[in-house]
This record gives sequence, C-alpha cells and structure tokens, in this order.
Amino acid sequence: MPGMPELARSVREAQRRLGAAEGARRSASLTRLAALLDEHKAALLDANREDMVAAEKGNLAPPLLRRLELTEAKLQTLAEGVSQLARWPDPIGKELRRTELDSGLVLRKVQSPLGVLLIIFESRPDAVIQIGSLAMRSGNGVILKGGAEATQSNRALVDCLREALADEGLPADAVRGVEGREPVAELLQQDDDIDLVIPRGSGRLVRSIQSSTRIPVLGHAEGICHLYVDGSADPAMARRLAVDGKCDYPAACNATETLLVHRAFLPHLTSLGRALTAAGVELRADDDARAVLEDARPAAEEDWSTEYGAPILAVRTVAGLDDAIEHIHRYGSAHTDAVVAEDEQVRRRFLREVDSASVFANASTRFADGFRYGLGAEVGISTSRIHARGPVGVDGLLTSRWLLEGQGQVAGDYGSGKRSFTHRTLPPDD
Repeated sequence: MPGMPELARSVREAQRRLGAAEGARRSASLTRLAALLDEHKAALLDANREDMVAAEKGNLAPPLLRRLELTEAKLQTLAEGVSQLARWPDPIGKELRRTELDSGLVLRKVQSPLGVLLIIFESRPDAVIQIGSLAMRSGNGVILKGGAEATQSNRALVDCLREALADEGLPADAVRGVEGREPVAELLQQDDDIDLVIPRGSGRLVRSIQSSTRIPVLGHAEGICHLYVDGSADPAMARRLAVDGKCDYPAACNATETLLVHRAFLPHLTSLGRALTAAGVELRADDDARAVLEDARPAAEEDWSTEYGAPILAVRTVAGLDDAIEHIHRYGSAHTDAVVAEDEQVRRRFLREVDSASVFANASTRFADGFRYGLGAEVGISTSRIHARGPVGVDGLLTSRWLLEGQGQVAGDYGSGKRSFTHRTLPPDD
C-alpha cells in the first residue's frame, strides 16, 4: 500500500474523474453494487464469521458484537438501499439558481461533490456499503477506516465497492480502505486532499478526531435520546413506543436512553414498566417513578447523561412539558427526541421548541435513520448545526459551484455611465 499522502492524492484524482463522469454511469455502478452484494453473499458472510469468532474470543462488548454481525437480512437491506440510490436522479450539476447578469451573461449555481471524505467508524461493517454507495451517488471519493474487529468483513465489502466501479469503467481508487491506527494519524494531516472527516462511533472517538486535525469534522458525540410521555398520552401507544425505542436495537445511536414521564401519567407507568421488563430491560428510575415500577433500581445523576447502548433505560418523573424540555436540553445530545401525547398543543410545542437534529411526535426514536428517511442510507448522523444536521445522505455530501457563461464581456464594461447589470432571476434548467 502506498504512503498516506500518496493514497489521499490518488483518491483525489479518482474522485475528480468520478464526479465528472456521466450520471448514468454512476447509477449503473450502484445497480452493479446491489447485484454484487447478492453474488458475493456467501463470501461476505464467511468473512464476517471470521470476525465474529475472533471478537467473541477477544471478549468484545455485547453492544459492539451485535453491531459487528452481518446477516443475510442486513445484506438484503443494504442492497435495497443501494438500489434506491441507483434510481435517484443524478444530483451532480443540478441547477439551484440561474441569474441573468446582463444580456448574454448568465450565472448558474449548480450542485457539486464535496470532494474526498475520510470516514472512521467502529464495529459496523454494513457502514462500508452505506457510506460507499452514498459517495458513489454524490461523486465523492472516500477513504474508509473501520474497526480492527471487522477487518475481514470490511476488506470484502470495500472490494465490492471497487469492483462495482471498475465494472462500469469508473475509477476504483475513488474508494480505498485502510487499516490500523498509524494511517489514520497520517491521513488526518492531509488537509490538501481530504475535505471532510466523518467519525462514526463513541463520543471519545469523535472528540479525539476533532482535536487531531485541521480538516472539518462532521459527527455526533453521543446518542442520548429521550421519549417524553405526556399526561395526555395514550397508554397503549406509550408502551409501544417505549418498547420499540429501547428494544428494537439497543446498541443503535437512535435507541431511547431516557424515559421522561409526566406525573399525571404515573398511574399508567406500572404496565409500561412491566412491558419493558418483560422485554429484558433494566429500569433505573427516580423515587416517584420507582413507587409505581416493579424491580426498578434507583437512578443516579449520571444515568441522565449516559448512552447505554444496552437494554437499560433511565426513567425520570417531570412536572410537565417545560420540565421535560429543560431536561432534554440539559442532559441530551441533540440527536433525537420524541413526545407521545394526544394533546395537539403539546405535540406542536415539543416539535417547535426541542433543539435536536430530529424531533418526533407519536413515533419511535428509532426512525432517525437515513434509510428510513428515504435517503437510501447515511454516512452518519450529525448533531452539528453547520452544513448538515441529522442523518446525512446524498444532500449532505454536496456543495455548490458557480458557472458563468458570457459572450466576451469584461468587468470594465460596467460602472457609472456604462452598462448596468440586469440581475434578472431565470427559472433553473431542469
């Protein structure tokens, strides 16, 4: 493998060719990728089994072990997301704005790839395909650094991405995989050729990356997600949303970590708690909630700011909506927060006032996902307020360029006593 400066430069050069290619060829490469996931299914599952065996021997933490596993169902979901992206109109070159500066002098603002992405992620090999397919659709180059626990899986999946590009005559080097810590440290210094770093993993990982590079970093530190159960909530709906938010995939960053319960709902909390306990959830609750919950442990202050990534749920009693919003803003991570309420005013206020990347009413926090949003997939979820927020799909990987076409005009033609600009807005050319 070349040195990291050379590798970053090769991805930059390949990205420029990929971004300049016809959109139909990028679409064809995505269609080919979806087919390859099925053609190579047995080899991909074999590679993942090698990683799983090694991880179990190494006592990998259960939440990370669940994220590591690659199944036929996951491969099918990945293929569906890739096929969805293949059917999308090509976003590169799409006109966002067209302005006539003067007769025969037209300025256009068009969509453009960001450039080269460095993605650092832990444990989840399915992220390779999610990220790679979004990069292919948006014409970006991507360098993928996965966790050591998924080495065999990541290699096999990166090979699928490169094969899909090569089969359609596109530069395979637009996708590269790297392994080990030393390459990452070196890549984080390649700010001439890498445009954006996206870390997917623990808060510690994100903060470490942010402090180690001049390259812009997009990511989220934690996924401390809340479900606020209002006094007006339908008890059956509240049970369904709480169980799904916590139990559908406890290791995910969009799993519910804290249940906030209006005092008026406490008479219904016993049955909700039983449903969670029956699903294998450990409850850690404040005194008021413990009075009606069976087998709940006392909650400590740190429970309100903990991302468990496991079947553990913190439960806190609140006086009302204002109290719930204050708790979310104090302890939450601005990832995803939800309310269950029949009162329309409560729902509207929650949606308007909670300052998080995704805010839901009467829906599980587990919906915060690029595939479920119809984005095809996601390169990550951003809690930043700059550039992109929430699940980052194709739109979050695009920037813009200005294209000006004239007929020999020069700036000196314009000014006092000379020609004037018309600055006439024209409809974008679809």
